Amino acid sequence: MTPKRLWKYLLLFLSLFSLTLRAEETLTRNIDWPIFMSRQDMIWEVMPKAWYEAPFLGNGLLGAMVYQLPGENAICFDIGRSDVHDHRDGTGLYDIPRLLIGKMALRPHGRIIATSMRLDLWNAELTGKLTTTEGAIRFRALVHSERMCLVVETLAEGNERDYRYEWLPARADSPRFLFAEDGKSWFQNPVDYQSNPSPVMTLSADGGECQQPLLKGGLTVTNWRERRAGEPSRRTLYLNVSHSYPDSEAIAQSRQEVSAACTQTYDSLRVPHCRWWNEYYPQSFLTLPDPQKENFYWVQMYKLASATRADRALIDNTGPWLTVTPWPNAWWNLNVQLTYWALNTSNRLELAQSLEKAIYNNTEHLINNVEPSYRHDAAGIGRTSNLLCQSDRVGIPGVSKAAEVGLLTWACHNLWLIYRHRMDDVLLREKLFPLLRRSINYYLHFLTTSADGRLHLPRTYSPEYGVATDCNFDLALLRWGCQTLLTAAERLNLNDSLIPVWESTLKQLTDYPIDENGLRIGSDTPYEHSHRHYSHLLAAYPLYLLNKENPTDEALIQKSLLYWQSKKGHHEGYSMTGASSISSALGKGDQALDYLNGLFGQFLCPNTFYKEAGPCIETPLSGAQSIHDMLLQSWGGKIRIFPALPSVWKELAFDRFLTEGAFEVSAVRKEGQTAFICITSLAGEPCIVCTDIASPQFKGSRTFRVQSLGNDTYHVDIKKGETLYIYPQKTRPTFMIEPVSYVQGNVFGLKNNE
Repeated sequence: MTPKRLWKYLLLFLSLFSLTLRAEETLTRNIDWPIFMSRQDMIWEVMPKAWYEAPFLGNGLLGAMVYQLPGENAICFDIGRSDVHDHRDGTGLYDIPRLLIGKMALRPHGRIIATSMRLDLWNAELTGKLTTTEGAIRFRALVHSERMCLVVETLAEGNERDYRYEWLPARADSPRFLFAEDGKSWFQNPVDYQSNPSPVMTLSADGGECQQPLLKGGLTVTNWRERRAGEPSRRTLYLNVSHSYPDSEAIAQSRQEVSAACTQTYDSLRVPHCRWWNEYYPQSFLTLPDPQKENFYWVQMYKLASATRADRALIDNTGPWLTVTPWPNAWWNLNVQLTYWALNTSNRLELAQSLEKAIYNNTEHLINNVEPSYRHDAAGIGRTSNLLCQSDRVGIPGVSKAAEVGLLTWACHNLWLIYRHRMDDVLLREKLFPLLRRSINYYLHFLTTSADGRLHLPRTYSPEYGVATDCNFDLALLRWGCQTLLTAAERLNLNDSLIPVWESTLKQLTDYPIDENGLRIGSDTPYEHSHRHYSHLLAAYPLYLLNKENPTDEALIQKSLLYWQSKKGHHEGYSMTGASSISSALGKGDQALDYLNGLFGQFLCPNTFYKEAGPCIETPLSGAQSIHDMLLQSWGGKIRIFPALPSVWKELAFDRFLTEGAFEVSAVRKEGQTAFICITSLAGEPCIVCTDIASPQFKGSRTFRVQSLGNDTYHVDIKKGETLYIYPQKTRPTFMIEPVSYVQGNVFGLKNNE
């Protein structure tokens, strides 16, 4: 063989070898989504009898829950719509609260003797069977992903062809008012509260309409119609709710929506509905060796997309599924913030647009929420608001009885996280930066200087605990806000006139008040009694201003966490999820799982909802974020893969999770070891990776420059659009994402033995 021919074959061999390497470094996914999601379904073998047990459906605005009417031989579809609220003068929970709508009761001919239902998460569809003394009624139901309609198809067996529907309108009064009427509440209703007018209902041979006028104008309209096609025993119900203010457009809207839906069969409507959901779930993937946690996680992903969409409502304390409750609005002292966290890592930022739009489209209301003398440069939000961010006036530090001033800044932290996972500098410049600037300006009006030159805050309110001077909650948010404004100004190349003020504030701001037990509530207020909220620990989580990279901080955080948790009298579910995430921030995976198990052991309802006197949607959703925090963290400009894994989780995988800096990350654990990591840069930000792989190799479409920074941390020069694979030296992993095997799923719902 000639040297020329030999060289040709050598080049061919090297080319094929290179292609083989690149083929091996291509991520594949072996996920049969319908089968995988079927093991997450919730199953009811007995009849749910309350909101907290019921299967739920939603499309981000319209929602329904299905359960037995109390004391009656009927099931109901309890209907809610997030934007149905009152419009009275004022900003309180009796003036502009969400309003109940009503229930569609299905009354069988015979007595119900057995029930079975399955909530198919993959298709967002409820199927079930009511067995009665006269036969059976099979049904399937969905709240359409695109149309504002509940659609229910029934098939009657035996003598059940005579079952009937009945609309039961709710009282359109503040749910807080209705809650207190039972005499068991801790607050008194206003004596001059005036009820809204009674509903006006019109029935027809195939349906009906219910109009609920409001005292201050506008109304809510529920319209429904039944259609029979094909078999005499098969019927389809179409139901819409519309709301308008101050006019009566809802009447025409509701009629038009139902008329349009009625032209299609259940099956034809089901096609686009299922398509939306089947495209939603694969945006990211998680599988765990713990069926309870895996099932729980996917129910939360279903719940989030049922509760909001990019063009639909902010998620308040109940989402679309309002019930009689003392919490009929959005709460900004924790609830909204926790609700939206899980959308970042799970790569479902489209849903997070409902939070962005609620805040960015209502900045005038945020400005009007502060006293007139501060509106020229400040903004804020009170503890509760409607979906338009209208709230009671924010208190004045040192003057008001309970000046809860940091809530807008905390909401801005949520917006900052959304920005950091997306890296949209136009939005940062035009929306977030100006709003955060106003939020921090409110603090700056009240800082005082002590003899030693340190800046101090007068008495403000630490959520759920009380007032304190130099309140740790507010010091943390003020410090974070100034740091973030400086970071944003540098990134955007802004020469803002307040840059020297933010810099001097950071230099002079007093330290966090601490004592022998850790972080105090404030300088004059120790942590003395049980406190469900971790407001005094905000510097550690979610702000990470105090963090484990500083050994002194690490010891302080652990001491503060354990002391907070030692006083258990008033702890609630989010006390468990908060403690779990703080533990993960410290890298303590077993401790994080122990705390998370406390949510499941005491607080979680059969349908994964949660209540504290009334429903609070945020706590289970924050449980999903607690799982994220065990698997992936990205604070401080570093991507930390498996930073706090419980030792019992030997096999798991996640795919296309999102981090700050807009990196998509996939990773697999096998037999307690990290098999591989895959990182794709979506924005070209600096990539610093922390991994427990002892001797990692870094591969991709080119040779990356890798710099070891110590402590299992590496800087890699990955550019926008490039993909990086990390795996142990001397291994050839199979770059495949697939579900973990386990015997039994379908944990949630109601089983016969419960």
